[in-house]
Amino acid sequence: MNRFAPGLLAAALLAADAGAAASASPEVAAAHLRDEAMAGHSVAHSWVSELTTRIGPRPAGSANEQQAAQWAVDKLKSLGFENVHVETFPLTGWVRGTEHAEIVAPNTQPLVIAALGQSPPTPAEGLVGEVVIFPTLEDLRAAPKGSLTGKIAMVDRRMVRTQDPLGYAQVGPGRYYGAAEAAERGAVGYLFRSAGTDSHRMAHTGSVKFTDGRVPIPAFALSNPDADQIDRLAALGEKVRVRMFSTSSYVRDARSQNVIAEVRGKERPQQIVMLGAHLDSWDQGTGAIDDAAGTAIITGAAKLIRDLPQKPRSTVRIVLFGSEEIAQPVAPFMAFGGHSYADTHEAELPAHVLTGESDLGADRIYALALPKGVAADSEFSKSVFRLLTPIGILPMHEATDPGTDIGPSVAGGVPAFQLFQDGLRYFDIHHTPDDTLDKIDRQQLDQNVAAWAVVAWLAANSDVDFRAAP
Repeated sequence: MNRFAPGLLAAALLAADAGAAASASPEVAAAHLRDEAMAGHSVAHSWVSELTTRIGPRPAGSANEQQAAQWAVDKLKSLGFENVHVETFPLTGWVRGTEHAEIVAPNTQPLVIAALGQSPPTPAEGLVGEVVIFPTLEDLRAAPKGSLTGKIAMVDRRMVRTQDPLGYAQVGPGRYYGAAEAAERGAVGYLFRSAGTDSHRMAHTGSVKFTDGRVPIPAFALSNPDADQIDRLAALGEKVRVRMFSTSSYVRDARSQNVIAEVRGKERPQQIVMLGAHLDSWDQGTGAIDDAAGTAIITGAAKLIRDLPQKPRSTVRIVLFGSEEIAQPVAPFMAFGGHSYADTHEAELPAHVLTGESDLGADRIYALALPKGVAADSEFSKSVFRLLTPIGILPMHEATDPGTDIGPSVAGGVPAFQLFQDGLRYFDIHHTPDDTLDKIDRQQLDQNVAAWAVVAWLAANSDVDFRAAP
């Protein structure tokens, strides 16, 4: 019994410190939250570890995604959150099945591919065609109608490694729109150089656009080394023929869900600071960086706030969105979890004080952008950066891309902040089998939690009107 006394004493001192911090001022309490997170005293790492270990991959609409939602509900209740519940919505699911590909001419060589999400299956005997290479999506679009009849189109744009997602934004349209553009020109199949910054022999999956309720031709991501191999063969003057095979299928009556939990405000509980991340993932890895880490970060931050003796003035709500990753055959075509939330909570969106989304892994945050209405010399901004600058976070001019899932709420008038994460290595493993727990750096995860806790706490205790025009 006595061997536990030091731990009990430390816990008592910690509680005393928390009480003093919380009662002093919102900024002092926020400093306490920051320091607790930086010391590793949040639930973030245990959350992401258990989620990715117990459940693993969580494709939208799958049994695993539903099990993850139930696990999250049980976990959030056990952590003391309020108003924990699930809000479901329908969608069309997609199952990868089996897949393989090989070069069949000028000789036989295996290829590493991944069917792009929502891609239809090939014929049972596979799909064979000559590969026509296009440097960019724009080059494919410039090809005449009918010029690819019986061919396999390949968009070959290489992704540039950047700290922010700019490189991904440049290549992403080729993955999303390429199959439809190729089909319009007569192609029977589509290959896309993976949207990834690695040189490993693994393919990065991701969504492809439905056209009139369907994806017109089978579409596959190709590993970067295999794309290089096809490029070299073509440079030697060879006509490259490829055989592709997939048994992918659709689940038309699937369902997904958003999981919601709150730390209720003590003075103005109807006002909401919303923190978002998505619970679903692609099927190849365990969805650790995309986006179990995000769910862990916002939950860890909210749990630290929940454990303070003094409650926030406004409510802090976390939303674990479903179905972020896959496209859909009907409007609004993407982000069904985000749209479902905005539709369900339309009446209370005017009471949403501020929102933000964590969906770029777990590496360190280097900048914060506040809504345009918050002047750099305002007391709120000064307070935030007094706390965040010591942990390496600097001001950014404005939030340019707050997030996929909170996007519909932002479109509905909710102001957004953006915490910019270092994405230099994120796209090495994004949407691949390598998205696993070991890729998460615990210290950087803790720094994320610290930043989210500070911003959420100060916003929930502020009188700033984040909707005000600049």
